[in-house]
Amino acid sequence: VQLQAYGGGLVQTGGSLRLSCAASGGTFSNYGTMGWFRQAPGKEREFVAAVRWSDGKTSYGDSVKGRFTISRDRGKNMVYLQMNSLKFEDTAVYYCTARTRAVVYSAMSDPNQYEYWGQGTQVTVSS
Repeated sequence: VQLQAYGGGLVQTGGSLRLSCAASGGTFSNYGTMGWFRQAPGKEREFVAAVRWSDGKTSYGDSVKGRFTISRDRGKNMVYLQMNSLKFEDTAVYYCTARTRAVVYSAMSDPNQYEYWGQGTQVTVSS
């Protein structure tokens, strides 16, 4: 499975961006999960959001709840991350990730559960 993330860029505090991730070379059937993690310089990789392929059930990191929305398009094998009310601390490289097998809801935030990772897209929020 190959993941191609795009949509990052430079935005002012309070602005919005939409990230997209295209998955190719594999099928998720009804059991997969796709998500986003991010990593800022000098910090550990942080869970942002994930969506279960079968029913669209979502999970969010505490720092983005209420501001970010993850969605998926099963027909296009795409996942999106709508980011609103961006803050300076949202600045990071955002990575798209995928797992083709089922994962329990409580583990959706665990990066070790994911099999495939995209190359990352930079999001910079200016203060």
